[in-house]
Amino acid sequence: MINAAIVGLGWWGKTLVESLADGSDVMRFVALQTRTKSPDVEAFAKQHSLRLADSYEAVLADPKIDAIVLATPPSGHAKQIIAAATACKHVFCEKPFTFSKAEADAAVNAIRKAGRTLGVGYNRRFHPEMIKLRERVRSGDLGVIQHIECNMTFPNALFLAPTAWRAMKAEAPCGGLAPMGVHAIDAMIDLCGEIDQVYCQSFARALQGETDDTTSMLFRMKAGMSGYLGTITTTGPGFSIQVFGSKGWQRLEGVTHVAGASSEERRMRLFGACKFQPVKGPLEVWEAEKLDIVRACFEAFARAAEGGQPFTITPEQIIHGSSASEAIIRSAASGKSEKVA
Repeated sequence: MINAAIVGLGWWGKTLVESLADGSDVMRFVALQTRTKSPDVEAFAKQHSLRLADSYEAVLADPKIDAIVLATPPSGHAKQIIAAATACKHVFCEKPFTFSKAEADAAVNAIRKAGRTLGVGYNRRFHPEMIKLRERVRSGDLGVIQHIECNMTFPNALFLAPTAWRAMKAEAPCGGLAPMGVHAIDAMIDLCGEIDQVYCQSFARALQGETDDTTSMLFRMKAGMSGYLGTITTTGPGFSIQVFGSKGWQRLEGVTHVAGASSEERRMRLFGACKFQPVKGPLEVWEAEKLDIVRACFEAFARAAEGGQPFTITPEQIIHGSSASEAIIRSAASGKSEKVA
């Protein structure tokens, strides 16, 4: 059993704790650390039998805690991971991991040096429909892969407080990249391999704050196929990912994590209609299987930490995802296509 501490308790931090609330055989939350100890935080800690820690340092010094789960703004992730590795803790970091390849390298190297396990919250990897899509791509059933594209939208930016990290350009550059788009980038890396170059345009259409709400990205993979990702943070919720090959295409549809939705919906109802259209033959349509992907991601991390199968998302893929995000941000600023380091 991995005893974990949750660090950070926004709406997503609460969702993480709730994913294991009915009991898991491999992982449980036992402690909580957050910058603000409000009555709401104290009530949540009591409800879930969590010890309230006074500081991050106190969490790291606690010998009863095996793993740190970071649900904190991305700018602090690298330092927090390195500190946890130095304290010999396993680390599960919510996405985005970092927006810097150098920081990602440093964090991963610290974990490796400590001999600990690193997990990251790209939980869509664990959904049965994503697994089926991966198998179809790798088996050759889609033929030569030509293009992959994804659209991710939600209205969350319309309701963010100015103090929320997702409303700050320094923490959430390129609009929906941090809260949504990095999931799609991880899927592209998983399905198509490393990204070679990117082009991004990002701006505000509906918002009047400092953050963008409309972002589109073009990709060229090292293996040769192209990619597209669009994120909009000020419209209705939606999600689609589609892979096109010389034998047909497959498309997965659903929604994104909408703030204010129930915990169950945010964890279990992200995937809906699935479609496969071969070059010859009828369109196949089915409804996605149901799975708590947050819990599945945690349990894969816990099993890896206990010496089982390595975590699905490799350290190299984690670093490459950060490198791709860095290139996207650079492209939005330069107005040019940028190479991914």
